Amino acid sequence: EYDRLQVTLVDCPGHASLIRTIIGGAQIIDMVLLVLDATKGIQTQTAECIVIAEMTTRNLVICLNKVDLFPVEEREEKLRAVELRVRGALKHTRFLGAPMVGVAAAVGGEKVAALTMAERGNKIPSANI
Repeated sequence: EYDRLQVTLVDCPGHASLIRTIIGGAQIIDMVLLVLDATKGIQTQTAECIVIAEMTTRNLVICLNKVDLFPVEEREEKLRAVELRVRGALKHTRFLGAPMVGVAAAVGGEKVAALTMAERGNKIPSANI
């Protein structure tokens, strides 16, 4: 239990030129939030990020982003298929049982989100957390 909790989000793309920087900051990493494009699945940089995560933490949560781009009637089936592929890629890592959640960061895609934001006068809506 903590009186205060500090959260620092660091975007760590798996590009080779940034690996040294990421490893240099590894001592502050307690958890990795791995965001995957659900429509594309595991990509080269995803595999690189998984390797980095294994070197830095025991805690991983996987977000399957862009689930809103799957047709509603096929969404559950497509998400299951993506999850199986991701779990297959994780089977020889410590993250096989990592929690996985489907999300839609920009409902309807980036262009729809940008149009919606423009309609609101480019104001980000407040969230009650």
